[in-house]
Amino acid sequence: MQQPQADNKIEEEHLLNFVVNSLEKELAVDLGEDVKVSTETLYEVLAGASAGGTSINHVCETTDDSPHANTVRGYLTDQFDLDTVEAVGDMLLQRDALETLPDRPVEVVVDLHLDPYYGDEDETEALYFSQAKRGTTAFHAYATLYARVRNKRYTLAVRQLVDGETASDVLAEFLELLDGLDLAVKAVYLDRGFYNSTCLSLLYAHNYAYVMPIVKWGEAIQEELNRGWSREIEHDLAGKVTFPVFIDCVYQQGRYDEHGVARHGYAADAPFIDTPRDAREHYSKRFGIESSYRLAKQSLAFTVRRTLVCDW
Repeated sequence: MQQPQADNKIEEEHLLNFVVNSLEKELAVDLGEDVKVSTETLYEVLAGASAGGTSINHVCETTDDSPHANTVRGYLTDQFDLDTVEAVGDMLLQRDALETLPDRPVEVVVDLHLDPYYGDEDETEALYFSQAKRGTTAFHAYATLYARVRNKRYTLAVRQLVDGETASDVLAEFLELLDGLDLAVKAVYLDRGFYNSTCLSLLYAHNYAYVMPIVKWGEAIQEELNRGWSREIEHDLAGKVTFPVFIDCVYQQGRYDEHGVARHGYAADAPFIDTPRDAREHYSKRFGIESSYRLAKQSLAFTVRRTLVCDW
């Protein structure tokens, strides 16, 4: 007789209940007396809008017995601030992730994602300003901290950057967080948004092995990347920190209608990085995070104005 197999599929209802119960437990809403709407209903609308990539207005208008959209937004935006939501979100992420991670050193990834903003810049508190990209200097900026194990990523923290903050500010917070977790770190992989003397100094101060691509700042490094073969050099940035740079040369072989040699530089200081090829291959492991952001954008509840950490 064939034994029935366990159903390991996650049903939509189960996931909704998990999200709603987690939020309701950690972010209680003070509804006051004689209020007909419940905290559970508020979070069901928010989770439904996020899961559907739509707006709270749309969910309230198309769902039977839903409260008015202004009621949902009013309670959620009036009672919670960004710092509180981030702290609770990180706690929930870390609690579940740390229970899953193996009892051995893991690779950690730090990423900075800039989502271009083309709207009215009069209210700039939630915006982050950087070099021009895709026709704007204003962005909604999100930094994420992941643990990477066997091609799977476990989010440990998400942080929104706003006007006046820097990549080194958020990296300092992430490294402090890592220091306090019961987690052995093999190395930290960072994107080029963290390539500056302050971030490099922070990595050395916290004694973390690291790998990140360099930015072609200054004539000296530009010259190094325009000549020669794969090699390791010493480089100093702004006269404040000196570190190894591995220059990896790869033949274009006609890709993208280009020929010759492509040279990529990696700032890397890790015991398992001995050659430029090591630096390139290890850093390539962080690829896939961009696809995570594409998926994340599909799970935002959109409206014309941004508040807290998602578009309500």
